[in-house]
Amino acid sequence: MTELKDVLVIKRIYDEAADDDGYRVLVDRLWPRGVSKERAHLDLWLKEIAPSPPLRTEFAHMQERFEDFRRSYQAELEQNPAVEQLLELAAAEKRVTLLYGARDPEINHARVLLEFLLGAGKTDI
Repeated sequence: MTELKDVLVIKRIYDEAADDDGYRVLVDRLWPRGVSKERAHLDLWLKEIAPSPPLRTEFAHMQERFEDFRRSYQAELEQNPAVEQLLELAAAEKRVTLLYGARDPEINHARVLLEFLLGAGKTDI
């Protein structure tokens, strides 16, 4: 049986699509600037899994707010039915790439989402 950590990965949507991306899911609530729908090579845009608008606005990708954001977003994810949808995709696909638009590869909601899905509860995966 394949482990979840071998199926789920994150990647910036601005990076080129690759054959090994598998099923590509945009996990941002807003469409990323400058990316055409053709270039995105999306299989699914799952807006519902993104942080709520108030939480996203409060966080504003500021590093000093990241730990508070992490806790709040994880609390949202615990109540979010879209989590189950992602887990079902992961069970059905060999690879699911969660795409995000943020610049920082460490300080972003996709990283928190991946950790949550993996049940890691830690920052290093």
